[in-house]
Amino acid sequence: MVKKLLHTRYRVKDLEKTVSFYKDVLGLKELHRQTSGRGSQLVFLKAPESEQEIEICKFDESGPVVVGPDLTHLAFEVDDLEKFAREAAAKGYPLSDGPHASSSGKIAFIDAPEGYEIELIEHATKS
Repeated sequence: MVKKLLHTRYRVKDLEKTVSFYKDVLGLKELHRQTSGRGSQLVFLKAPESEQEIEICKFDESGPVVVGPDLTHLAFEVDDLEKFAREAAAKGYPLSDGPHASSSGKIAFIDAPEGYEIELIEHATKS
């Protein structure tokens, strides 16, 4: 039986562009880099208040990276969705959908390099 989720891996073609997006647009922290035993280039990142890590992998020998529409996404909590959207758009990454009201606040989506979708969630403030 498993104990807990440790990380999620996304394979990409342009490692540096993708890592830059996660760090500069989303604000994740780069934890470390390594090369796997089979030669994959790996970068591990983490959101400030999360335990789970994201592993970005470049391994050209696996063939082209093809991300199908609506296949998978990561979801991140943000304090202020409107402010996040303005800052991300100024860096060249406008929202791809939303914001929309949800049962718990607001949600929106932004596309990471190479087509991976990121969900952004702003929880409603409790009054």
